[in-house]
Amino acid sequence: MALLARTPAALDALLRGLPETWTHRNEGEGAFTAVDVVGHLIYADKEDWVPRARMILEYGEKRPFEPFDRWGHVRECEGRTLVQLLDEFARVRAGCLDDLRALNLSLSQLKLRGRHPSLGPVTLSELLATWAAHDLTHVHQISRIMAHQHRDKVGPFDAFLGVLKCNGHCA
Repeated sequence: MALLARTPAALDALLRGLPETWTHRNEGEGAFTAVDVVGHLIYADKEDWVPRARMILEYGEKRPFEPFDRWGHVRECEGRTLVQLLDEFARVRAGCLDDLRALNLSLSQLKLRGRHPSLGPVTLSELLATWAAHDLTHVHQISRIMAHQHRDKVGPFDAFLGVLKCNGHCA
Protein backbone atom coordinates (compact mmCIF):
# COMPACT_ATOMS: atom_id res chain seq x y z
CA MET A 1 0.00 0.00 0.00
CA ALA A 2 2.91 2.34 0.67
CA LEU A 3 4.05 2.04 -2.95
CA LEU A 4 0.52 2.28 -4.36
CA ALA A 5 -0.05 5.50 -2.41
CA ARG A 6 3.07 7.09 -3.95
CA THR A 7 2.45 6.37 -7.63
CA PRO A 8 0.08 9.31 -8.31
CA ALA A 9 2.54 11.84 -6.83
CA ALA A 10 5.46 10.26 -8.69
CA LEU A 11 3.64 10.48 -12.03
CA ASP A 12 2.46 13.99 -11.23
CA ALA A 13 6.05 15.11 -10.53
CA LEU A 14 7.30 13.45 -13.71
CA LEU A 15 4.57 14.53 -16.14
CA ARG A 16 2.74 17.67 -15.01
CA GLY A 17 3.74 20.68 -17.06
CA LEU A 18 5.70 18.79 -19.71
CA PRO A 19 5.07 19.75 -23.33
CA GLU A 20 2.86 17.40 -25.35
CA THR A 21 5.92 16.31 -27.34
CA TRP A 22 6.84 14.31 -24.23
CA THR A 23 3.42 13.15 -23.11
CA HIS A 24 1.45 12.54 -26.31
CA ARG A 25 3.95 10.50 -28.32
CA ASN A 26 4.31 6.73 -28.25
CA GLU A 27 6.78 4.10 -29.36
CA GLY A 28 4.84 3.13 -32.47
CA GLU A 29 1.56 1.80 -33.81
CA GLY A 30 -0.76 0.48 -31.12
CA ALA A 31 1.45 1.63 -28.23
CA PHE A 32 0.50 3.78 -25.25
CA THR A 33 1.48 7.41 -24.75
CA ALA A 34 2.25 8.70 -21.24
CA VAL A 35 -1.30 10.10 -21.21
CA ASP A 36 -2.67 6.66 -22.11
CA VAL A 37 -0.73 5.12 -19.23
CA VAL A 38 -2.28 7.52 -16.71
CA GLY A 39 -5.74 6.81 -18.16
CA HIS A 40 -5.04 3.07 -18.05
CA LEU A 41 -4.05 3.28 -14.38
CA ILE A 42 -7.29 5.15 -13.57
CA TYR A 43 -9.36 2.60 -15.47
CA ALA A 44 -7.55 -0.32 -13.82
CA ASP A 45 -8.14 1.15 -10.38
CA LYS A 46 -11.85 1.52 -11.10
CA GLU A 47 -12.39 -1.80 -12.87
CA ASP A 48 -9.74 -4.24 -11.73
CA TRP A 49 -7.95 -4.34 -8.38
CA VAL A 50 -10.49 -3.66 -5.63
CA PRO A 51 -13.42 -5.12 -7.60
CA ARG A 52 -11.45 -8.34 -8.10
CA ALA A 53 -10.42 -8.39 -4.44
CA ARG A 54 -14.09 -8.16 -3.50
CA MET A 55 -14.92 -10.97 -5.94
CA ILE A 56 -12.37 -13.22 -4.28
CA LEU A 57 -13.81 -12.43 -0.85
CA GLU A 58 -17.39 -13.00 -1.99
CA TYR A 59 -17.14 -15.82 -4.55
CA GLY A 60 -13.70 -17.38 -4.27
CA GLU A 61 -13.00 -19.48 -7.36
CA LYS A 62 -16.70 -20.05 -8.15
CA ARG A 63 -16.98 -16.97 -10.35
CA PRO A 64 -14.11 -15.90 -12.65
CA PHE A 65 -13.06 -12.26 -12.91
CA GLU A 66 -14.43 -10.28 -15.81
CA PRO A 67 -11.79 -9.97 -18.55
CA PHE A 68 -9.92 -6.66 -18.36
CA ASP A 69 -10.13 -4.34 -21.36
CA ARG A 70 -6.58 -3.06 -21.84
CA TRP A 71 -7.92 -0.17 -23.96
CA GLY A 72 -10.95 0.55 -21.75
CA HIS A 73 -9.48 3.88 -20.72
CA VAL A 74 -9.77 5.42 -24.19
CA ARG A 75 -13.44 6.42 -23.95
CA GLU A 76 -12.98 7.73 -20.44
CA CYS A 77 -10.00 9.90 -21.42
CA GLU A 78 -11.47 11.51 -24.53
CA GLY A 79 -11.40 15.30 -24.35
CA ARG A 80 -9.54 15.39 -21.04
CA THR A 81 -6.18 16.96 -20.39
CA LEU A 82 -3.22 15.27 -18.76
CA VAL A 83 -3.63 17.59 -15.77
CA GLN A 84 -7.25 16.46 -15.35
CA LEU A 85 -6.18 12.81 -15.60
CA LEU A 86 -3.36 13.23 -13.07
CA ASP A 87 -5.78 14.88 -10.64
CA GLU A 88 -8.34 12.12 -11.19
CA PHE A 89 -5.72 9.42 -10.72
CA ALA A 90 -4.79 10.88 -7.33
CA ARG A 91 -8.47 10.95 -6.27
CA VAL A 92 -9.32 7.48 -7.59
CA ARG A 93 -6.22 5.88 -6.10
CA ALA A 94 -6.84 7.46 -2.68
CA GLY A 95 -10.40 6.10 -2.79
CA CYS A 96 -9.22 2.62 -3.77
CA LEU A 97 -6.72 2.55 -0.93
CA ASP A 98 -9.42 3.68 1.49
CA ASP A 99 -11.63 0.85 0.19
CA LEU A 100 -8.78 -1.64 0.58
CA ARG A 101 -8.09 -0.51 4.15
CA ALA A 102 -11.79 -0.81 4.94
CA LEU A 103 -11.69 -4.49 3.95
CA ASN A 104 -9.39 -4.99 6.97
CA LEU A 105 -7.90 -8.09 5.37
CA SER A 106 -6.59 -10.90 7.55
CA LEU A 107 -3.71 -13.23 6.70
CA SER A 108 -6.19 -16.03 6.06
CA GLN A 109 -8.16 -13.83 3.64
CA LEU A 110 -4.97 -13.04 1.71
CA LYS A 111 -4.66 -16.77 1.01
CA LEU A 112 -8.15 -16.98 -0.52
CA ARG A 113 -8.25 -17.81 -4.20
CA GLY A 114 -10.13 -16.33 -7.10
CA ARG A 115 -10.19 -17.31 -10.76
CA HIS A 116 -8.50 -15.18 -13.40
CA PRO A 117 -10.09 -15.69 -16.86
CA SER A 118 -6.79 -16.66 -18.51
CA LEU A 119 -4.35 -17.44 -15.67
CA GLY A 120 -6.62 -19.64 -13.57
CA PRO A 121 -6.42 -19.65 -9.76
CA VAL A 122 -4.81 -16.62 -8.07
CA THR A 123 -4.67 -15.66 -4.41
CA LEU A 124 -5.79 -12.33 -3.04
CA SER A 125 -2.19 -11.77 -1.94
CA GLU A 126 -0.97 -12.33 -5.51
CA LEU A 127 -3.58 -9.94 -6.87
CA LEU A 128 -2.52 -7.17 -4.49
CA ALA A 129 1.19 -7.75 -5.14
CA THR A 130 0.45 -7.57 -8.85
CA TRP A 131 -1.26 -4.20 -8.37
CA ALA A 132 2.00 -2.77 -6.98
CA ALA A 133 4.13 -4.42 -9.68
CA HIS A 134 1.66 -3.15 -12.31
CA ASP A 135 2.29 0.41 -11.12
CA LEU A 136 6.05 -0.07 -11.37
CA THR A 137 5.69 -1.62 -14.82
CA HIS A 138 3.87 1.48 -16.03
CA VAL A 139 6.31 3.90 -14.38
CA HIS A 140 9.01 2.04 -16.30
CA GLN A 141 6.88 2.19 -19.45
CA ILE A 142 6.51 5.97 -19.20
CA SER A 143 10.29 6.31 -18.81
CA ARG A 144 10.79 4.09 -21.85
CA ILE A 145 8.22 6.03 -23.93
CA MET A 146 9.83 9.36 -23.11
CA ALA A 147 13.37 8.09 -23.67
CA HIS A 148 12.22 6.73 -27.03
CA GLN A 149 11.68 10.33 -28.16
CA HIS A 150 15.47 10.89 -27.95
CA ARG A 151 16.78 7.53 -29.14
CA ASP A 152 18.22 9.06 -32.33
CA LYS A 153 19.71 12.08 -30.55
CA VAL A 154 21.97 10.50 -27.93
CA GLY A 155 24.64 9.22 -30.30
CA PRO A 156 27.16 6.82 -28.80
CA PHE A 157 25.74 7.36 -25.30
CA ASP A 158 23.04 4.82 -26.19
CA ALA A 159 25.54 2.17 -25.05
CA PHE A 160 24.91 3.33 -21.47
CA LEU A 161 21.13 3.79 -21.70
CA GLY A 162 19.34 0.55 -20.94
CA VAL A 163 15.96 2.27 -21.21
CA LEU A 164 16.61 2.67 -24.94
CA LYS A 165 17.26 -1.05 -25.33
CA CYS A 166 14.13 -2.24 -23.57
CA ASN A 167 11.54 -3.54 -26.00
CA GLY A 168 8.58 -3.57 -23.69
CA HIS A 169 7.26 -5.55 -20.79
CA CYS A 170 4.69 -7.94 -22.18
CA ALA A 171 4.78 -10.89 -24.47
